[in-house]
Amino acid sequence: MFDSPENDSISPALRGLLELFATDLADVKFPDVDTEVLGEAAVQVRQKAEAVARAQAALDAARQALNESQESLLQKGQRALAYAKVFAEDDAELGAKLEAIHLPRPTRKASGPSQVAEPVNATPGSEENAPRRRGRPPKVRPVAGGSLFTEGGNTPESLASAQDDAASGLPS
Repeated sequence: MFDSPENDSISPALRGLLELFATDLADVKFPDVDTEVLGEAAVQVRQKAEAVARAQAALDAARQALNESQESLLQKGQRALAYAKVFAEDDAELGAKLEAIHLPRPTRKASGPSQVAEPVNATPGSEENAPRRRGRPPKVRPVAGGSLFTEGGNTPESLASAQDDAASGLPS
């Protein structure tokens, strides 16, 4: 009567108690508590747990639909922003307003509906939603006062000294 699946919403201790009332204490009746009362309460708990599981599945589906709608809006918004920037090339004021808008990058391609989209409500201007820089990384410039030959003791002075020592026959 009280066989339960692994994902039972009734704790193992309560399941043990229900099992005892179904077997050893089946004929015992206490005020307001007996095998039948406990069994009905357990059935209600399992029904409520099933209702919660159905509601959770509906919530998950609704969240997925919301994420897909947000992703679709983001893709359309990016396209609209790109068109608007081209349109505003001759209007510096409108161009400045458009440049201030930083939309996050889409998290998936349009062909992959199974992936979950990143929330669109990221903080504007933050690192995570800034457009990725394109092209080569900038060249590393030497530190002011530094030299290409300062590493490993190969300064111009030490090289000149080594050449002088080699010319004079002295070991370096």
